[in-house]
Amino acid sequence: MNRFPVLKLALESLKSRRMTALLTIISIATAVALFIAVENLRHGSRESFERTISGTDLIVGARSSAINLVLYSVFQIGDATNNVSWETYEEIADRDEVKWTVPISLGDTHKGYRVVGTTDAYFAHYRYASDESLRFAEGGIFDDLFDIVIGAEVGRRLNYTLGSTLTLSHGTGGTSFSEHKDKPFRVSGVLAPTGTPVDRTVIVSLPAIEAIHLGWKNGTPTGMSRALTPERVRELNLQPGDITAIYLAATSRIQTLKLQRDLNTYRAEPLQAVIPGVALSRLWQMMSVAERALATVSAFVIFVGLVGIVTSILTNLNERRREMAILRSVGARPRHIVALLVSEAALLAFIGATLGVMLVYGVSWLVKDWLSSHFNLGTLALAPGGFDIAVVAVITLLAALFGIPPALVALKRSLADGLSIRV
Repeated sequence: MNRFPVLKLALESLKSRRMTALLTIISIATAVALFIAVENLRHGSRESFERTISGTDLIVGARSSAINLVLYSVFQIGDATNNVSWETYEEIADRDEVKWTVPISLGDTHKGYRVVGTTDAYFAHYRYASDESLRFAEGGIFDDLFDIVIGAEVGRRLNYTLGSTLTLSHGTGGTSFSEHKDKPFRVSGVLAPTGTPVDRTVIVSLPAIEAIHLGWKNGTPTGMSRALTPERVRELNLQPGDITAIYLAATSRIQTLKLQRDLNTYRAEPLQAVIPGVALSRLWQMMSVAERALATVSAFVIFVGLVGIVTSILTNLNERRREMAILRSVGARPRHIVALLVSEAALLAFIGATLGVMLVYGVSWLVKDWLSSHFNLGTLALAPGGFDIAVVAVITLLAALFGIPPALVALKRSLADGLSIRV
């Protein structure tokens, strides 16, 4: 004897109306898949955003706000309020509590992409996500003064490959009227995709930044600039006078806090030292309105799916009046009628929600490498967890509650109809 006769009857009833049931299940599965996907992307995006740069203990720049310093030094958005002198950089780099440093110089662009002047240390120490280092898809770091390394997006969108030549524009605006056309660069390396701002970056050496600005005054080339050919500047001392920012790692976590305090009270020139993780977390909190909006939209999607179940049951009630009457005639009590329709709603929701969860994680597993390389979403969940189980349970429970009103309507009609309905 079946221990769950109502549940079995609900299953058989759904089978007899398989097309309607299938469409309702697809509706719920789509709503749940969208809800879970949005939640996963929301959490994955936040983790990835906060790990745009990792392994760097402090970012040091001219005194301004912490958010502004992170925006221009990591995301290449906005401009620095001032520069850091090379003497100060050397003094910081020589401190015993400093493990390594990476100098960064900004101020030029190439077709809208920011140019970063740096040293070989950038490729050795820059980390993102879970301690991932930069990798080259082609070529390598610069051997010559006028070699250049480009990010994956720059290479893809501008069709650059190894050996391609390009020139830089003066300034960080979208449009520049001052070009460094007399000193072209050759692409020596193309970085593999990272899903970070590095993909949209053009990287040259610090001496190259000095070389292209020799003879310039107030952002304009002079006659001396035109006289300094690439061959002549190779023979000059190209040590930079100042830089824009410094990435650094301390020898220990305790030294990080001490360094941050010392640099924020540095007397030789006004500096600001920020811990990247803290600044990125604050920056994400500024965008929490969008995060809450996404969560609200996801909740409404689920609500619409549940309303769809009720609509489906109510739509079929007229067609099932004889079925209800027959059940009453063979001894089904009012609670059996109510339990039957509530069970149908819960079953539809359970099957749809389960399929929706499976769909999300199946697709996530298939595209995990692409999401990791193009959007830095390597932390995206690839298997259901407690949250997903709770979502399925809550949606099933809510569907059962939503199924009560149509069940009461069906019960009332079955009492009134008896066996008098003609078909």
